[in-house]
Parts: sequence; C-alpha cells; structure tokens
Amino acid sequence: MAGSTYGTLFTMTTWGESHGPAIGVVVDGCPAGIPLSEGDIQRFLDRRKPGQSKYTTARSESDQVEILSGVFEGRTTGTPISLMVRNQDQRSRDYGKIKDCYRPGHADYTFDSKYGFRDYRGGGRTSGRETIGRVAAGAIASKMLDQLGIHLRAYTKAIGSIVVPESAYDYDCIVHNSLYMPSDDYAQRASAYLEQCIKEQDSSGGIVECRINGMPAGIGDPVFQKLDACLARALMSIGAVKGIEIGDGFEAAASKGSINNDAFLNCQGNICKKTNHSGGTLGGLSDGSPIILRAAIKPTPSISKPQQTVTREGEETTITITGRHDPVIVPRAVVVVESMAAITIADLLMTGMSSNMENLLKIYQK
Repeated sequence: MAGSTYGTLFTMTTWGESHGPAIGVVVDGCPAGIPLSEGDIQRFLDRRKPGQSKYTTARSESDQVEILSGVFEGRTTGTPISLMVRNQDQRSRDYGKIKDCYRPGHADYTFDSKYGFRDYRGGGRTSGRETIGRVAAGAIASKMLDQLGIHLRAYTKAIGSIVVPESAYDYDCIVHNSLYMPSDDYAQRASAYLEQCIKEQDSSGGIVECRINGMPAGIGDPVFQKLDACLARALMSIGAVKGIEIGDGFEAAASKGSINNDAFLNCQGNICKKTNHSGGTLGGLSDGSPIILRAAIKPTPSISKPQQTVTREGEETTITITGRHDPVIVPRAVVVVESMAAITIADLLMTGMSSNMENLLKIYQK
C-alpha cells in the first residue's frame, strides 16, 4: 500500500491494523542526541487511548509503547526509530455481522472498490487506531521542537454547537476535563449535549484548535510547499477531519482588506504584528506570530441507530452497528492534530536549513 509514509527529511511510516497483533511507526531522519524514553512517548499515547471516559470507546487497551531501535542510553542515535504498540483487546466477532455490508460513513465501500478486498474487523488499515503511530512520531517531533523553543497546544474548541469563545479560554482547564476543553463551564455544557446524543443512539462532531508558539519567521516555501498548505495536508490526512481553517479561516471571506490585513509594529526592536488574522502565515511562510489552525472533525460514523445500506452484491438492507465505539472522537483527536502539526513543523524546519548560504556556513564553516 502506497501512502503510508509522510515527510521529506523528518519522516514517519505507520504500519499495522486495528485487529492485527500490533500497530506502530518507523521514524527516520530524527537528529541524534535528543533525550527520549518510552515515558516521553507514553504521555502522548495516554491522551488518545480508549477508555478515558464514558465518551470514549470501552475497548480496553493500555497502548504501551515499545522502542525497538534508534535510541541508545536514553538518546536518539540518528538512525530509524521503530516503535510498536501491541493490540490487546480486539473483539473481531463484533464485526462479523457487517463483513458483507458497507457501513455508512466508513471507508468500507471505497477500500473495497480500490483493492477488491477489505479487512472488516474495525476498519483494518483505515481504522482510527492507525493514529497511534502518528501520535508516537509526534511525541518525538515535539521533543525536538521543545529544544528550539517551539511549543504546541491543542484542545477541543467545539463539540456540536457548543463552541468555546476565545474570551473564555483557560488553558489550565484542558487537562482537568475529559473533553480537553479550555473551559470547565463549556465542557459541562458539551457533556450534557453528548448525554443527549447517547440517549438518541447518535454521535457528535466538533472542532480541534491548535496553537503553535515560538515559530521563527520564514519557515515554509512560497509555492507548492507553503506552510499552511503542508499543515492542511497533514491534518486532512487524519481520517475524521473534513475541513481546515488557519487564522480567521472562512471568516476572512466576509471581511475587508482594511480589517483582515495585520499591521506591522516595532516591538522593542523586533518586528511583530498588531493582530493575527492570518494565523501566523503570510505567502506560505511563517511570520513569527503564533500559528493558529483548526480541524473540523465529523461525527463518529459508528452509531447504534439502524441505517440504510447495501451488501457487496448491491442488495439493499438495514444495518445496526454493535460493538464499542466513541460517541464523539474529538477529545481523542486533540493529540492527533497536535502530533501531525508537530511532525510537519519539524520536517519544514529541517528542509528549510538549506534555504540560504548563511545557514550552511553556520553549520559547516570551521
């Protein structure tokens, strides 16, 4: 299968299926000398693992990571880093009744159309469990970015129609509620909304917002490898993401140039912006402001309500999906969005080192 590798210099290749023996990732191009332990990666994986609350699947997985290569005496060696997480709680029998039907909202039909075959056990390669590899790679990228003073913070901006306004943000709340919202008040409102969805045997979507602070200006490229284009591609590769915004996003379409343009200022000898409607990018390059991006997450397609579908032979039927599924996947997607953004930034920083002669002189001139 093509398309399982992402990145140019800092790359990751994810592997494995939802109901296979294990799932994992190989990270290549990571610089040597970065302190790295299984605990560093586990902290990221714990944010996406199932069973965290009643709003996540009851599948019992510890998601314990094993480092198989690329780390020696607590530091990266510059060689490929192979990471593995063993699947421990597969219930393939839960999917036996749907092996000959196409589930609405899933990749069953499209995967079968491409390959003439599909692993119906939890979606196989198209399962959200594939994101374990992305999150593990994101933990490594974040360790690298931390040393450069670049820090990412992602959280749930909205669940359904419950949207946290920026004026209500309290970042300390993110880790204190099960929905990863930057407001306990709005988290309670969203919880009440999800309770209603559960009663109705339905699911909800939402929005994940990610802020990247400490970015230097000039990262990215002005044409096809624009910073915002690369971030959009990274986030759109996440299975449940259906839309991306950077800065004001779609609101910019209703704005005016006199409002949308960010005025430049001299901030104690440094160039800065008065506002940040652009979301930290200009002309495909970082402008030194915080990068602000949002990902729209669709409702979980696995719901208990009867749904109309067809069999592989085209016979119309009704399907009721059983098993263990998230009524909302937004909270678990928070760390996935953060990880894909971190991997993208790390890769662009490395590819940008050769953008001018001065950079090469800093590295190689004796």
